[in-house]
Amino acid sequence: MMYKTKKNNKGFTLIELMVVLVILGILAGLIVPRMMGRTEDAKRVKTRLQIDGLGAALKLYKLDNGVYPTTEQGLEALVASPKTGTPPRAWREGGYLEKKKIPSDGWGNPFVYVEPGVHGEYDLSSNGADGEPGGEGKNQDVNSWEDE
Repeated sequence: MMYKTKKNNKGFTLIELMVVLVILGILAGLIVPRMMGRTEDAKRVKTRLQIDGLGAALKLYKLDNGVYPTTEQGLEALVASPKTGTPPRAWREGGYLEKKKIPSDGWGNPFVYVEPGVHGEYDLSSNGADGEPGGEGKNQDVNSWEDE
């Protein structure tokens, strides 16, 4: 009597696994370099959006109080009623920022606020990746008075 043995070939062969690994390696080689350069772009976009948001909050502050916060009062005037300089006449209870916190720029540095500004009623800027004024490339400043 002949017995038939049934082989159960459920699984992957070494060749199939190697082919999948090679395909994944090729995809990673094409995608990762493109994504790596986007980090700086994302930080710049985030910083630009934060500057625009802070600008809107500063405009609301001015609508309520008739003036922008002074340089001395700084952006903190958007989250707490200023104790220095001329007190605001109608500071909004709860402040002017939803999270009640001054955000850092995309690189974790504080924004630079000057009132009166050289380029407008106020100047609001980020010093870029290096945290120093000026710079080129990733160290280039992001300024409220410039369109990107």
